Amino acid sequence: MSASRPKASLLARQWQHGGWLSTLLRPLSALTARVVARKRARYRDGRATAYRAPVPVVVIGNIFVGGTGKTPMVIATVQALRARGYTPGVVSRGYGVKLGPQPRVGQGELEAAQFGDEPALIARATGAPVSVHPRRALAAQALLAAHPRVDVIVSDDGLQHLALARDVEIVVQDPRGIGNGRLLPAGPLREPASRLREVDAVITNIGVPDGRAAPPADARPRQVAMWLEPDDARQIEGGARRPLAAFAGQPDVAAAAGIGNPERFFATLRAQGIALAATLPLPDHHDYARSPFQELAAPIILVTSKDAIKCAALHDARLWEVPVRAGFSDPQLFDWLAQALRQRAPRQPA
Repeated sequence: MSASRPKASLLARQWQHGGWLSTLLRPLSALTARVVARKRARYRDGRATAYRAPVPVVVIGNIFVGGTGKTPMVIATVQALRARGYTPGVVSRGYGVKLGPQPRVGQGELEAAQFGDEPALIARATGAPVSVHPRRALAAQALLAAHPRVDVIVSDDGLQHLALARDVEIVVQDPRGIGNGRLLPAGPLREPASRLREVDAVITNIGVPDGRAAPPADARPRQVAMWLEPDDARQIEGGARRPLAAFAGQPDVAAAAGIGNPERFFATLRAQGIALAATLPLPDHHDYARSPFQELAAPIILVTSKDAIKCAALHDARLWEVPVRAGFSDPQLFDWLAQALRQRAPRQPA
């Protein structure tokens, strides 16, 4: 793993600021642009048909490859819609899970090995039914068949999955923005940066509150800053709870994260006054088939909820989950979303 880090670091720098490698890869990015444009044209001119669900669909995705903070946004959206009288359900790809031709539908405490780490976390945090399949249209159909009371579908990722028609598109980005502005592989973008002008809202995950002024609510697309507020820590082995402040000032506290941007989690902990003696960044969606914590001598290791959902089988009493909840610069964000959904006329089942 250590041998791959310099290459990844070089590519990450090039994706953010440009350079010789990014310039060398530009011809391949031109191919990506053609593929993206042709795919969108097929749905626009009717050569390909998207599945239109009988209930509204909210897609929460990104154009920047990798993690930007979509999962906390999905959880907050599901909870906010339920508080406003909706019965939401979630569809997701089920990253890293071996699925057959049929979607897998579940609710409550789900196995990450069966549903994927993010869907399992969303199900645990929200209680909403979840359906996973790479073909999200099939996932949506299975979700509605198993849970007919669902009256709004939230898609975890899937901005580029045009086979599922949507009513509201929300992009989650982070301070990296659009990086060097180039498409894969010369840059980090799945779609051209101009795509951001077409969505309904752009949520910028700034990690920790920084006091910045909220953008005007009438901006189009709606611009909102999001940050992650940590909650009490929970010991994975045993379930004990402790205020996160209790770890501040303690020596030999380590942290590990297998998410898209591990440094964001570490920065959140440091902002709480926790001096981390060691940090262990892991690949996104790390499977934890074997413990990666042998090299850490710390008596306390703080991990994200996304990691914690796969770490119970390790039976390591040093591991503490740090749940986070999303905060937003726009207090009317979800009132706006609920109003947008109410404006969608009821549809007959497809």
